[in-house]
Amino acid sequence: MGPVQTNPLVYDGVMYLTTAHTVVALDAATAHRKWEYVWKPKDKENYNTNRGVAIKDGLVVRGTPDGYLIALDAATGELRWERQIAHYDQGEFISAPPLIVNDRIIIARPVPIGRRKAGWVHSSWPTARRSGSSIPYPTPANPAPKTWGKDTSVLMHGGGNIWTPMSFDRAAGLVYVGVGNPGPDLYDNLRPGANLYTCAMVALDVNSGKLKWYYQAVPHDVHDWDLTQVSPLFTTTVGGARRDLIAAAGKDGLLRVLDRKTHALLYTVPFTRRENVDVPLDTVGVHVFPGPTGGEEWSGPAYNRVTDMLYVPSVEHGAVYKKAASLTPPTGKDMYIGGTFALDTGDVARGSLSAFDAATGKQRWVYKSATPMLAGVCTTSGGLVFTGEHGKDFMALDARTGEVLYRFNTGGPVGAGVISYTVNGKQYVAAVSGFVSGGFRNIGGGTATVVIFSL
Repeated sequence: MGPVQTNPLVYDGVMYLTTAHTVVALDAATAHRKWEYVWKPKDKENYNTNRGVAIKDGLVVRGTPDGYLIALDAATGELRWERQIAHYDQGEFISAPPLIVNDRIIIARPVPIGRRKAGWVHSSWPTARRSGSSIPYPTPANPAPKTWGKDTSVLMHGGGNIWTPMSFDRAAGLVYVGVGNPGPDLYDNLRPGANLYTCAMVALDVNSGKLKWYYQAVPHDVHDWDLTQVSPLFTTTVGGARRDLIAAAGKDGLLRVLDRKTHALLYTVPFTRRENVDVPLDTVGVHVFPGPTGGEEWSGPAYNRVTDMLYVPSVEHGAVYKKAASLTPPTGKDMYIGGTFALDTGDVARGSLSAFDAATGKQRWVYKSATPMLAGVCTTSGGLVFTGEHGKDFMALDARTGEVLYRFNTGGPVGAGVISYTVNGKQYVAAVSGFVSGGFRNIGGGTATVVIFSL
């Protein structure tokens, strides 16, 4: 079955969920199963997880671990078409959900995470597809002379993975993409400079794919600190003026808020433990917080217009990083880390949910968890925040104070999506639980489950 990291999507009273190979359609009010589709892999798989679907014009679209983009009939689950766009022998697979804008399906083509992340040698860039035909977005102008050193061949295995959801600014016609770390992860001798556009937020024109602007959160990363989130997009009052903003958070444990029009950085604040972040790596080992499984993972912050706060989940998990004494160039799907990172034991991993004033970045409250907080965050105008813990609990908190108002044990770690929706005028909240990933084993597994609450 693989890890359970999907975000549910509800449309016209039907909920769509995924596992690595399965798409399930449920009645969103009764949880009655309408149909189920199981993809039978046609190629080998580097990693098997999936984070959700997109839907438009009667089609449910998703990627597969063996590199296919598939479209299903939303009413019946029948396969309408399939296209292979990523390849096992290049270390590629697809885990992020697509984004559909007008007649285009925008998806991160290779998603090299984990073994060849940076480590899974090739770089990735979004691809737009129209009715199954390919329209590759252009890669930005080669930044090698200034930001990657003189050896331009490094760019062939320079990383820059895309494995989390993109965001869309309809008014500006921009797609925001969070880009992962450079490669090799730890052995940085081969890549002097900032290593554009890794660990960065890039804004692309939705029609042409042209780069409009970017912000690099972690220049020359050596800690596997992907920029995992480029959301939410929101508008608030700053210094008496209304400003259109975007939040960007990543595995380095920092929340950044930028102005979408001026591109100015408004503020940067930490949301989890940060230690030894500037200590150079060596062959002996440096203990660093956050480690490669720390900070912000695949579920991003949420914004509440009523409280004017951002709510950010986190993982507090360290690791000992050791840089290799020398490096052998990668072949095929080999690891390309350039050293090792030894994670702290899972039982010491912690988490939190922090609330920040959206205009200033001042922390308003923090909920400390005994386990990582990997789940999605959903906040409502009724003054609630819904989320979950790796310790198996779904939670409802007071959006203004952080007080825990309700708990429910789902039977498995809650590390996937949490959403609120209405069917026939009645409000529901859904949370997905189950085995999360190999990096978070200490709590145990759990069958892929969706728990639906009515309000």
